[in-house]
Amino acid sequence: MTTARGIEPFEGDDRQYSPTRLPGWLQEVTGPDRVQPEHLTRAQLADLSPRELLRHNDRRKVWHANIGPVRTPQLLALHEDLAEIVESHRHDGDKTKLAALVDAYPGIGKSTAVRDYGRRLYREQIALRGETTAEGHRRVPVIYITLSGNTQIRGLNAAICRFYRLPTTGDADTLAERAVDAVLTLKTTSIIIDDVHFLAGSQSNSARMANQLKYLSNVFPVTLIYVGVGVQRRGILREGFSREETLLAQFGRRTTPLTLLPFQVDDEAGRLQWRTLLKTIERQLLLADRHPGMLADDLSDYLYARSTGHFASLMALVNRGCLRAIRSGHERLDAELMDQVENDAAAEDARRELTAAIDAGLLTTRPASPVSRRRTA
Repeated sequence: MTTARGIEPFEGDDRQYSPTRLPGWLQEVTGPDRVQPEHLTRAQLADLSPRELLRHNDRRKVWHANIGPVRTPQLLALHEDLAEIVESHRHDGDKTKLAALVDAYPGIGKSTAVRDYGRRLYREQIALRGETTAEGHRRVPVIYITLSGNTQIRGLNAAICRFYRLPTTGDADTLAERAVDAVLTLKTTSIIIDDVHFLAGSQSNSARMANQLKYLSNVFPVTLIYVGVGVQRRGILREGFSREETLLAQFGRRTTPLTLLPFQVDDEAGRLQWRTLLKTIERQLLLADRHPGMLADDLSDYLYARSTGHFASLMALVNRGCLRAIRSGHERLDAELMDQVENDAAAEDARRELTAAIDAGLLTTRPASPVSRRRTA
């Protein structure tokens, strides 16, 4: 189809959806994997017409914004732990299933990692059991919801109903009953609840949170996977705030804490992991002057100092750097260009100390062994 001017429309590869709604979640878990656009040299870029160049650059921008999730050792270890918990839960309905809590610093990529696990689990279950249930309903093995600030018990139940496209009117008990019916009908086996720290606040609120999550584990025949920041520090898994508070202890006994760590370069193994990560990312960059070692050799220390080893901060920095390289015609990443790129406040706050340590020779991201470096190149 062409427009009145004879120009073929171009929608690009943007995929706008909300994974906290069933249609959006289905697009994430069942949609096709992105296909990497062609890598063009400067000469090939120069041969493109203005419109072709505009489209190619648009494809590159979308690609760079959606690189990942990279299957780092940290991500693989987390997936293995989650699989061990979820796959061991073949209990009958009269038995309570334990929960998992992925509790980590912001910017580590924990939400992306857990959603990636949910996507893989969803596809595995559909491949095993089929897209529809025996009663003819759509099978939805995994769902994903997020919480917002000051979420109360009713809000948590409403978020589950909203995902399933159910009415959100009524009190907390009414909403819970609707959600349970949907879980049973659509054969949901796991619920991912992100930003669960919004339920853990004051002493009384933490107790209410534990009470509600305990209720969910009793009523829903699913594995609950919580994702949050500082949840354990707020006391939700401890023995309670006083000797009389046993509710929090009960929740702690039913929950397995997991985490996702930032990249560390204090030892050779950590430095090799960091180099492997940069090489993996480097191969996916669609810049005309990309060259082997552009990230892993030329910018290794620089990127670690700018990201503090946090995956989300690193990917935001690389994505914005690629955008600037494309728009400016620089077509490569180097320190001069990257110095013009802004990053998140937390990473920038820690940058000076890490840069000073690297400049003083107290810290390096480079593997010591040339043999080891060749193996990861």
